[in-house]
Amino acid sequence: MKKVNQLLSSLTALLVIMSLYSCQDTEDTTTQGNWVRRSYFEGSNRSHSSAFTIGSRFFVVGGYTGDEYTRDLWEYDAVLDAWTRRADFPGSPRANAAAFTIGSKGYYGTGYDGKNRLRDFWSYDPDTDTWTEETPFPGTARYNAIGFSLSGKGYIGTGFDGSEQKDFWQYQPESGGSWKSIISMGGAKRSGAFVFVINEVAYIGGGVNNGLYEYDFWAFDGNTETWSEKEALDEDDDYAIARSESVGFNIGPLGYVTTGSQGSLASSTWEYNPTLDVWEDRTNFEGTARTGASVFSDGDRAFVLLGTSSSLRFDDIWEFLPFEESDDDD
Repeated sequence: MKKVNQLLSSLTALLVIMSLYSCQDTEDTTTQGNWVRRSYFEGSNRSHSSAFTIGSRFFVVGGYTGDEYTRDLWEYDAVLDAWTRRADFPGSPRANAAAFTIGSKGYYGTGYDGKNRLRDFWSYDPDTDTWTEETPFPGTARYNAIGFSLSGKGYIGTGFDGSEQKDFWQYQPESGGSWKSIISMGGAKRSGAFVFVINEVAYIGGGVNNGLYEYDFWAFDGNTETWSEKEALDEDDDYAIARSESVGFNIGPLGYVTTGSQGSLASSTWEYNPTLDVWEDRTNFEGTARTGASVFSDGDRAFVLLGTSSSLRFDDIWEFLPFEESDDDD
């Protein structure tokens, strides 16, 4: 009996030691990527605004405050960490619109004004601080579409026009601002998808269709104008990337997705390597969990801002530094 008691005492001590080391390991673990809060947005708190980047100039326009739809345009200076109000958008105030940049101009259109789905389309010249109405988007009036540019052309597709959509339209400013229909995205229709661009390829995923989150993930090559399917999101149930109304951006050769809704609000951040077609988890977004945020990136720096948690709308802005280490306390 004495030997049995000694054995039990030894096993208990071993378990205590293992538990201590386990706690120490957990406390010491770090996750790659660091979120740093920058100067608060100077407009009213809002969600579902649109953002575009011209060179290293960052702009955010429109959105919904919870009481009204907005049309104010703001520029963020990342060097000074300061905001300047620019010329108000002259069209209907709106939220959930699509935006992209071609050359020295930003482009902005579609969306929702509280009563109507929209299809008007505008350009913004930051050198003259002026807006110009362009040829309307030729697809159905919609909101929660995505916009991006590749090889000097702009694209708007997916979204909600009364039902989810998967069509895509190409805008060519050099041909007088003309539009043409291109081959639709593969997989399901969707609204509230995410997109990021790396080396003239747009990577698109997420969103909802018929009330369900979509897990397929696609790449559109701007040079060949062809689609290819990539590894599905959440394919092995080991991670949760599929979501709606999240933000996507790139820093260098890597893509990122953060915030949004997965049934509940999401803070997880994921990094995509297009060469390997694999995802890695990174430090969670460190602001309040939210959906309907906005993002701007020039390929070197990226900022996530605004958004809503249903009961609240936000005015904070966070820069993501992907190669810094951050303590993971989750």
